[in-house]
Amino acid sequence: MEEGSVKMFLRGRPVPMLIPDELAPTYSLDTRSELPSSRLKLDWVYGYRGRDCRANLYLLPTGEVVYFVASVAVLYSVEEQRQRHYLGHNDDIKCLAVHPDMVTIATGQVAGTTKEGKPLPPHVRVWDSVSLSTLHVLGLGVFDRAVCCVAFSKSNGGNLLCAVDESNDHVLSVWDWAKESKVVDSKCSNEAVLVATFHPTDPSLLITCGKSHIYFWSLEGGSLSKRQGLFEKHEKPKYVLCVTFLEGGDVVTGDSGGNLYVWGKGGNRITQEVQGAHDGGVFALCALRDGTLVSGGGRDRRVVLWGSDYSKVQEVEVPEDFGPVRTVAEGRGDTLYVGTTRNSILLGSVHTGFSLLVQGHVEELWGLATHPSRAQFVTCGQDKLVHLWSSETHQPVWSRSIEDPARSAGFHPSGSVLAVGTVTGRWLLLDTDTRDLVAIHTDGNEQISVVSFSPDGAYLAVGSHDNLVYVYTVDQGGRKVSRLGKCSGHSSFITHLDWAQDSTCFVTNSGDYEILYWDPVTCKQITSADTVRNVEWATATCVLGFGVFGIWPEGADGTDINAVARSHDGKLLVSADDFGKVHLFSYPCCQPRALSHKYGGHSSHVTNVAFLWDDSMALTTGGKDTSVLQWRVA
Repeated sequence: MEEGSVKMFLRGRPVPMLIPDELAPTYSLDTRSELPSSRLKLDWVYGYRGRDCRANLYLLPTGEVVYFVASVAVLYSVEEQRQRHYLGHNDDIKCLAVHPDMVTIATGQVAGTTKEGKPLPPHVRVWDSVSLSTLHVLGLGVFDRAVCCVAFSKSNGGNLLCAVDESNDHVLSVWDWAKESKVVDSKCSNEAVLVATFHPTDPSLLITCGKSHIYFWSLEGGSLSKRQGLFEKHEKPKYVLCVTFLEGGDVVTGDSGGNLYVWGKGGNRITQEVQGAHDGGVFALCALRDGTLVSGGGRDRRVVLWGSDYSKVQEVEVPEDFGPVRTVAEGRGDTLYVGTTRNSILLGSVHTGFSLLVQGHVEELWGLATHPSRAQFVTCGQDKLVHLWSSETHQPVWSRSIEDPARSAGFHPSGSVLAVGTVTGRWLLLDTDTRDLVAIHTDGNEQISVVSFSPDGAYLAVGSHDNLVYVYTVDQGGRKVSRLGKCSGHSSFITHLDWAQDSTCFVTNSGDYEILYWDPVTCKQITSADTVRNVEWATATCVLGFGVFGIWPEGADGTDINAVARSHDGKLLVSADDFGKVHLFSYPCCQPRALSHKYGGHSSHVTNVAFLWDDSMALTTGGKDTSVLQWRVA
């Protein structure tokens, strides 16, 4: 501390922060911070991981659909519009299996690292889908890189579990899961393994398939032996993508060549084929209760129903926006659930077609803004999609694609107009009600990291990676903007920006940990500390500042915290960090290394955070995990 300011050091750089006059007389760095009396509880998970995972969507007898995204296993009751969440994992879930008792679930995860750089080993968790309690943890220190496949045996009470890891040898292991003991393991393949499954009636038979292979494994006397599936005169596919079992004992596979092959009961030879079942890969197969078969196509996006003689009975195409079919699960009656590679889940049937149940983003997500007076928020990201969501229905109110990957978003205080910043220097104004394009502008040619309207709606500040903030005057409720000038003074890119409550000035943070203050009328820097020391800020999104510096842990790198948001009532502060964690602090947060409640769920860096207009919920966005998590504030 020195006269009227606190100095924090990030990567050896001093960051001076001004203490407001009303706090100065009593302020001490040694005062203990208080934990907030509020907590966050995960309320809703938006998204689904279909991009690069398969066979990860099932309907349980409770009426809940089970699937995963990030490090959360989601149990979604469509009828009750309710989700429950299993939060036992500490990094990305890659695979999921349901026990024949339809209650016990197994999920496998990737290797991770803690904030301190300590490895988090990949493993399988076996858990109860009713109580959400963890029953068993398998394979800590055994699996390498990630567990990519997991399955329970389907006969003999389901007492065995098989798993494949992503080591170079893609080791197949079989476990007595209730005893947490490994029965046997064996090198599976040097190539990618996509499926591992037990035969439905013969507990000693397993099948694995993947890049250029299908193996039939026998489990006898504690050892595994494999026979290769023989393609003989049939076209050998680059990938065997999926496998299922029909009642008569036939094994059916779908492959990257678009063919279905039937492997006669117990054998490793093809007894029947359906050539060109799909145009492009067959990504999914699902044997239905009535003995028929459904397949899902990649490139052709078709869901096809096949009769018991493998003749085509009915087919329907999934709309292009939802993407290729990744997995198919049987629902009630003739309904089917379809997971797509564009991270969406659809509900429907081959007779009626499919409609959206779960909308996901497909690539890294950075833009997040909450509506000033409605239970709505907007997300946008690398996938060039902008979604306006209802936090109550958990569905998009609308979605639209734009020409460039998006990076930032902000609402006009009237709520009627939305600004979206992209990575190219272009930024757009959209009509919140109609999603129509109101205007498009370009400032510089680097990414627009922040777009922020002043609280009185008279200005728009556009912060760029070219180190400048462009200031616009705003008319007609946000529909007309004209450039007033640009603020030059930062020597690194703009990262965050907050307006004063009375709209007379704004503050910015930059990539080199600088805090600067600006007058929007003149676009000049305000250099007098006394002019800005006692400003009441309308928001607290800057990660550097006196009111928030307690969020920084000991020895932090200045890029460890991506975003912060203060609740509208001024009592809470939530931060989003690079280690997949969301922290809840009391506000103001001006004691070093303040105490916080810490929450997992995201599996990669958490990129942004915001409170709904009434502070009932907080929202966080995931980077590589592409998920949006909605937290109830209680």
